[in-house]
Amino acid sequence: MSETHADQPIEGSERFAPEVKRRDFLGLAALWSFLVTGFIMAAGVLRLPMPSVFPETGSKFKIGPPDRYPPRSLTPLRDRNVLVMHGDRGIRAMSLVCTHLGCIAHKEPEGGFICPCHGSRFDDEGRVTQGPAPSRLRFLEVSRAPSGELLVDRSKVVGEDEWLVV
Repeated sequence: MSETHADQPIEGSERFAPEVKRRDFLGLAALWSFLVTGFIMAAGVLRLPMPSVFPETGSKFKIGPPDRYPPRSLTPLRDRNVLVMHGDRGIRAMSLVCTHLGCIAHKEPEGGFICPCHGSRFDDEGRVTQGPAPSRLRFLEVSRAPSGELLVDRSKVVGEDEWLVV
């Protein structure tokens, strides 16, 4: 004879199963929170040695032949954050990276440069006219490659009176 629903013992019924106590639930929630946090932390620690930003391959870059820059001209190279100046004494390159926090300064229509981040202002020669920038915009070394093209070296800062004679 098979057992009927009425013949099952009360203790085995789902209706009379013991309730999950609040203390047990909170303990399990804390354990799972700890495990998930530990997993996320371990993933971060394992990712730490891998760089998320790769440095540029080199500090030197070509900016083209000298005749690309007409005499008495200012030519911004936006992709390189450099302003190429061709004056009576030759060619030089000024970095447009603000010396305050590294934002990119922009040429003002009325002359000079302004940093859009914190309001530093520079004159046409890169000297600070209004802070918080601690120093002038930097001039970068300009040289000639064997091919005759101009080379700018971002790692070498030169004086404001240094020009490449072309």
